[in-house]
Amino acid sequence: MTQHNPSAFMDQLIGRLDHGLRSTFVRPASNRPSPAQAMKVDPMDQLPHLRDRSAALMRVNHVGEVCAQALYQGQALTSRSVDVRNKMNEAAEEEVDHLNWCYDRIEQLDGHTSYLNPVWYFGSFALGVGAGLAGDKWSLGFLAETERQVVEHLESHLELLPEEDKVSRAVVEQMAIDEAKHAEMAIENGAAELPALIKTGMKFTAKIMTTLSERI
Repeated sequence: MTQHNPSAFMDQLIGRLDHGLRSTFVRPASNRPSPAQAMKVDPMDQLPHLRDRSAALMRVNHVGEVCAQALYQGQALTSRSVDVRNKMNEAAEEEVDHLNWCYDRIEQLDGHTSYLNPVWYFGSFALGVGAGLAGDKWSLGFLAETERQVVEHLESHLELLPEEDKVSRAVVEQMAIDEAKHAEMAIENGAAELPALIKTGMKFTAKIMTTLSERI
């Protein structure tokens, strides 16, 4: 296990933090094209009064993906199982696509990513490390519950995004599909059901994060 080799652990820690900084401050490369790539016309170009609203919502979604990257990286770092670690890394790679899509959409809407992204990243990374240290079944349980709540959040954004914003909606719809698959993966690999108090705390923390990132 990585934890038994301090030098290897530090190398991995530095590597994952470097990955996080690049994910936070630099547009990541995407393995998959945007779900909205085929749309030749963006109706929002003719609706400037709706652009700020969409940009704010997509900024929140981008923050969610920054946090997801951090959680997966932290959990993979402290996982006791090579199989679980590999699955965390695979899921993290898929989240990179989401980061790219959100970044692109925010730019298209003349918006900006959250200025608090470093705070969100390092806080989530610490949570991921803690979840991994608690053991794989609890780490997977944390992942499953996180993704369930993310899907709920994305579905709420589909109600909040302007109907005219077909591009953002296509991106959010695909993200919701992917996140649901990540939750299923965690459950299939032995995720433990988290206590209700922890679930409530996660929702409260997420509410603070989304409220701040929508504005800052």
